[in-house]
Amino acid sequence: MSALYFYLFFIIYPILALWPKSFQKSGHKSWEAFIPGYNYAIASKIAGQPAWWAFLMVIPGIHIIMWMVFNVSYIRKHGFFSLTDTLQGIFFPFLIMAKIANDETVQPNYTTDWENQKDIERRKNGDHLVLFLTLPIIGHVVAYALSFMQKKKKGKKTVIKEWGDSILFALVAASAIRTYVFEPFQIPTGSMEKTLLVGDFLVVNKMAYGSKVPVTPLSFPLVHNTIPWINVKSYTTLEKLEYTRLPGWDNINNYDVVVFNYPSGDTAVYDPRMPNGLMGHDYHGIVNNEAKRLFEESIDKSKIPNSNALLQKRRQDLSKIYQGEALDSAMQIEAQKLDKNLSKIIDGIYQDYIDNIEEWKDKARHEIAVNKRTFSGSEGRMINHYGVVYRPVDKRENYIKRCIGIPGDSLRIEDAQVYVNGEKAPIFEHQNLQYQVSNITIPSPRVMKSKYGLEIDRDYYNNGRIMNLTATELEALKENYPDAQFELINPKRQNVAEQTASQKINNLNYYPKSLAHSNTVSNFESFWVPKKGETIELNAHNVAWYERVITAYELHTFEEKDGEYFIDGKEATDYTFELDYYWMMGDNRYNSADSRVWGFVPEDHIVGRASMVWYSSDPNGGVRTERLFTKIK
Repeated sequence: MSALYFYLFFIIYPILALWPKSFQKSGHKSWEAFIPGYNYAIASKIAGQPAWWAFLMVIPGIHIIMWMVFNVSYIRKHGFFSLTDTLQGIFFPFLIMAKIANDETVQPNYTTDWENQKDIERRKNGDHLVLFLTLPIIGHVVAYALSFMQKKKKGKKTVIKEWGDSILFALVAASAIRTYVFEPFQIPTGSMEKTLLVGDFLVVNKMAYGSKVPVTPLSFPLVHNTIPWINVKSYTTLEKLEYTRLPGWDNINNYDVVVFNYPSGDTAVYDPRMPNGLMGHDYHGIVNNEAKRLFEESIDKSKIPNSNALLQKRRQDLSKIYQGEALDSAMQIEAQKLDKNLSKIIDGIYQDYIDNIEEWKDKARHEIAVNKRTFSGSEGRMINHYGVVYRPVDKRENYIKRCIGIPGDSLRIEDAQVYVNGEKAPIFEHQNLQYQVSNITIPSPRVMKSKYGLEIDRDYYNNGRIMNLTATELEALKENYPDAQFELINPKRQNVAEQTASQKINNLNYYPKSLAHSNTVSNFESFWVPKKGETIELNAHNVAWYERVITAYELHTFEEKDGEYFIDGKEATDYTFELDYYWMMGDNRYNSADSRVWGFVPEDHIVGRASMVWYSSDPNGGVRTERLFTKIK
């Protein structure tokens, strides 16, 4: 439902609530109830609250809370305090408002006598309800805990009323600040290491690029998309806003560290037992993997004659080579034949998969969404989960990366070096690449940590044969180990026309997730970042890059028929972009799910600029004091 309906309701509500009539009891004029905004300020004054609270009715996400606050305060000023009265005031105040307007015995002069036990008992259940709805259970715990730290004074509010009011307006203020000013954010993964570390707590400046008005403003305060512990959605789509961004003082620049809503998170495999309630964020990647698994399980092995014999023979040949026994020329020729035959068989198998890939993807979606099962590669078994969940833009997972490309930029990646508009992108202080290491004896983990700042599992593994190193760390190791060899792990792009079927399937691992585009973690073909208002000609090469932009982010239908393209059912030879887009990459280049996996980030997904690390907790214990209150760059 559009937010317009909510604001229209707020405008006509004073008439429905008969405020023109009830205002007269307080010495005000009937006409004051007809002026939008001003009428809420008058109602607030009648209820004994500050008139400026009426301004909060304008703010999406807070307006409905303040409407409830006005109603409860208003009816209580007229003597309605019971649990039933409070429930009506919060959810359906019309009956009580009619009584206030029409019953001359009901006057707006009720004041609670906090020394009178009868008055306290009268409102006790209603006050408990307000506190519970404000902060369920925790609110009561906080209230009672803090009550032991202060002495109750005669004539003062009860602890439930006092702390209920305090917590309510603390949450209102905190929600406004969190939504429009800045938000705390915790680094959950190592994709930005070593610039940002797992356990870092950041301040995200939302005003720098312009605060984004929430698309789903009706949500539980101070949580993102799931209420902790009970694992239910924290929001409702009863009210939905169009994308709106307030003016900011800066644009997103190349190489800013940016927080954004995960662009591929419109659909997610949901399981509240997992971190963030998700079994991996990349639903589209999960579908590709599941489709391939289902296909491989379906293969009738009897239709692959001698494949097992071929494999066994090849293993025997390889075993001889590994043991230092050279194959004679006849055996080499035989081995080459076996390899060729085996490759042909495998290629034929996967070509059948490619020819019917959409059917297998449909089966995968059914397995995930209906059967609620997905194979977990890390655990080597099927996982039963809760199916799929759709999330609005502002409720998708928060991600943090470095903005490499801004709208209109041309990018390519060669041997892990990014080129922006033909110029080399800078190598950042903590940006790290992955190397195959040989001819080196790794010292103890303590030495590696103290001398080079390297940690097992995070920076080096496989007994030190694989290392993630910054340029400075690489230079230091080369200096101390002159005989060591450090070879950049650098899978090259392949000519698609020369790829086997199984190689083409690997193209689906990287954007644009197309069988016809071969990109790798360290090498990407040249591409253009979409810019609002710019028009491109649609062709067989670029459609794969921009189809998701057209359909998922700009919400058009797209079809290809016999080499022609149809957008919203009409034939199209070009397309004009409606939003700006960005290309985001992690500084931990070989361990980052970023734009190389899921593509462009639309402007309506941008949350804010990562400004400062205000706290840092070491997952191994302790606090990283050297990182406290450090600027992010």
